[in-house]
Amino acid sequence: MGLNLLPKISITIVSHRQVQLVHSLLDDLQQYCTDTPIEVILTVNVEEPLLFGISDYRFPIQIIRNAAPKGFGENHNAAFLLATGEYFCVLNPDIRLTETPFPPLIKNALEADVGLVAPRIVNVEGGQEDSAREFPSRFEIVRKIFGGKSATHADSLNLISNPDWVAGMFMFFPRQVFQKIGGFDERYFLYYEDVDLCARLTLANLRILMCSQVSVVHDARRSSHKNLQYMLLHLTSMFRFFSSDVYQQLRQRSSR
Repeated sequence: MGLNLLPKISITIVSHRQVQLVHSLLDDLQQYCTDTPIEVILTVNVEEPLLFGISDYRFPIQIIRNAAPKGFGENHNAAFLLATGEYFCVLNPDIRLTETPFPPLIKNALEADVGLVAPRIVNVEGGQEDSAREFPSRFEIVRKIFGGKSATHADSLNLISNPDWVAGMFMFFPRQVFQKIGGFDERYFLYYEDVDLCARLTLANLRILMCSQVSVVHDARRSSHKNLQYMLLHLTSMFRFFSSDVYQQLRQRSSR
C-alpha cells in the first residue's frame, strides 16, 4: 500500500520529563513509517529542553508547551484540536516500534461499527502486556488496594478480538469517532480516562478491537505501584468512574 493511498494519521504524544523516550519514539516513526503520512503533536507537559530538532524528521511536528501540567485526557483533547488527520492516534512516550503498525489498524478501523483499534502490546522481553481487559467492577478497588491486577481479556491471543477496554498507551481512532464521543473526560486527571472512554464507545454501540497481528513494545513504568501520590490518584479515578453515570449505564446494559 503506497504513501498516496494511505490516509493521514495525527499522532499525539505527551512528555512528562520523558524527552529521551520521545526522541526514541520519533526515531522509530521516522524509520518504520516511511509509507505512512503522519503528523505529530507533541505536548511538553513539564518544561524540559528538547534533545532533537523538529526539522530532523520528514513529518511535521507541532509543539505544545504547557504553563502548568495538565491531565492525560486534557492534553490529548487539546492535541486533537490541532490534528488534521483522518485518524487520531494516542501514543505513550515509552512505546517502541519494530515495524509500522498502522496499515492493519486502518484496515480494521474502516469497519462502520468500530470506534477504536489497538495493537498487541508486548514488554521488552517479548511477553504480552495486560493492555486489553474486561470492564472493572467495584471489587477492582479492593483488588488494587491489596495489589491485585485487573481482569484481562481472555481472547487477547486471537488475531482480532473484542476487549471491553484497552489501555491508553496506544489508542487508534477514526477522527469522526473521537470527535463524536467528545474525546476524553477531562475530569479524570490521570488513570481511568481510557476505561471511561471505552465505556462510552460501548454505550454508543461502537466496538473496541485489539489487532494482534501487529505488536508494539511497551517499556512499562507503573508509577502507581511504587509512588503513594500516583496510587492515590489511581484510587481517586476509580472512585470517580464507579460513581459515574457512565458506569451505571454500563451496568444496566450488561444486566439486560
